Amino acid sequence: MPITTCVFDAYGTLFDVAAAARQAAAEPDFPHLQDNWAALANHWRLKQLQYTWLRAITDAHCGFWQVTQDGLDWALEATGLTGDPKLRQRLLDLYWELQAYPEVPEMLAALKQAGMNTAILSNGSPDMLDGAVQSAGIGAVLDDVLSVESVGIFKPDARVYDLVGQRFNCQNDEVLFVSSNGWDAAGAAGYGFTTAWVNRAAEPVDRLPWIPDQILTDLTSIPDLARA
Repeated sequence: MPITTCVFDAYGTLFDVAAAARQAAAEPDFPHLQDNWAALANHWRLKQLQYTWLRAITDAHCGFWQVTQDGLDWALEATGLTGDPKLRQRLLDLYWELQAYPEVPEMLAALKQAGMNTAILSNGSPDMLDGAVQSAGIGAVLDDVLSVESVGIFKPDARVYDLVGQRFNCQNDEVLFVSSNGWDAAGAAGYGFTTAWVNRAAEPVDRLPWIPDQILTDLTSIPDLARA
């Protein structure tokens, strides 16, 4: 069946998760961050994801804001930046207003112009996602923002992907699911979605039973894929 519904992961896919550390490093209050902001951002993101997986498999769910704070605290210690509460608070504040990647607004507008349903499906909590969507100014080109909080478990649990069909009354093969996380794209492929992995960092394909249908370097070609 043709694609009717395009669904996007949020963090790292539509929103640049490194933006908070990069912006803080450019501010005069945090010169000590200039040399290691990239390492901090990488540690922060990896731990944030690892904690979602561990909480999912141990039935210890919490809101995404908690794992975001826990991941940051680990990253700050790993990079020798503990003991600066002002820096910690600034990084957390910036996470609520992450920048969207440059191609995002035009890409989403093109999908809407083509008559597609558009949505976010994210581990993020509703309030965090609302903050990011409003900050990026993309609310008008999204039909919905779906959060795992409605099912109480993080991706890649199938109950999360179920939310798409429940919301849009569509079949799995009508959905193009897009994520910057290889494991998420693989999980969605195993669920039955057509998937695109936005592999901005040119990473190897994850060794999992499923592989994404498309591997892209950015989101520019998504409207063409959806109409193909």
